[in-house]
Amino acid sequence: VRVLHLKENIASLARLLASTSHGGFPVVCRPKPDHAEVFQGTIKRLELCMLLENEHIFEPETNDETFSSSHPLSYEKITVEKLPNLSRLTMLLNRYTTDPRYQQLFINLDPYINKSAMSVQAHFSLQRTYIIFRTLGLRHLTVVDRQNRVVGVITRKDLMPFPLEERLRLQLAPR
Repeated sequence: VRVLHLKENIASLARLLASTSHGGFPVVCRPKPDHAEVFQGTIKRLELCMLLENEHIFEPETNDETFSSSHPLSYEKITVEKLPNLSRLTMLLNRYTTDPRYQQLFINLDPYINKSAMSVQAHFSLQRTYIIFRTLGLRHLTVVDRQNRVVGVITRKDLMPFPLEERLRLQLAPR
């Protein structure tokens, strides 16, 4: 599972977006230094792309989890209904992954994540998961364990009848 952290490195984020086509990502944080990372919410790919087009919100690394008093982008600015300029985005991702300056810069995702995103337990009923997808019109759903650690993501494509039937048949076939 590809997860993001509340405090995410710009170069790493650009590499992730350039190397995957995922539509959204679970966001995790470590409540205390000796604790495991737990699920906080989700963020969509489009929102991440819009954030990366605003360099003024990038911040240098700090020793703790706090950020300087940056002004987060408005809701309207990152939730526009248009796709970002693909050639500009490709150029930006390339710059962020190759220029060493961006290894030292971070973005605070906390103001932008959907903290009320749905998740299901790892042993949740497949039938009920399907009903949740259909009823709420979801594209992806985070799967967590009993300690709220991310263990997977289910997409709409995973629940399509034929691929699902084939995977179940292979899982249940005698070995």
